[in-house]
Amino acid sequence: MREVKVETEQQLVLFDLASEHYAIDSMNVREIIRMQSITKIPGAPASVEGVINLRGKVTPVMDLRKRLGLVVGQESKETRIVVVEVEGQDVGLIVDGVSEVQRIPVSVVEPTSTIVAAEEADYILGVAKLETKLVILLDIGRLLVGGETARRRATAESPVS
Repeated sequence: MREVKVETEQQLVLFDLASEHYAIDSMNVREIIRMQSITKIPGAPASVEGVINLRGKVTPVMDLRKRLGLVVGQESKETRIVVVEVEGQDVGLIVDGVSEVQRIPVSVVEPTSTIVAAEEADYILGVAKLETKLVILLDIGRLLVGGETARRRATAESPVS
């Protein structure tokens, strides 16, 4: 009889945004690079900073603080671009700093309360209770694709005043 392996822990990339701790599944992360010059794109959504040339490939870059509605701080030497793959496309995410890659037991993750997480925040998977901090787990696919699609749909449906 074959054993079914139950996932008991997940490997996450932990990073900071506006003095809070966040994490995404390491399977979505292609690489982490230092901040570099970004070419602005006219008419892009507010959270899209522009594009970079990443090894000959034009890659869009989004400020994750803006996307989440957080206070945008000053760029520092710790600022990084986390390159993730979403629906077959690479996207760079500006974060305040990447702290570590860590295996977190599934048992320390609590689902978000319906009071805390509104329907618009369905990209929050839960909160991990680590020894020294709470870490908000993000579903990067839902955050980037679902949120932008829903926002475009809401904008298209809203009456013009």
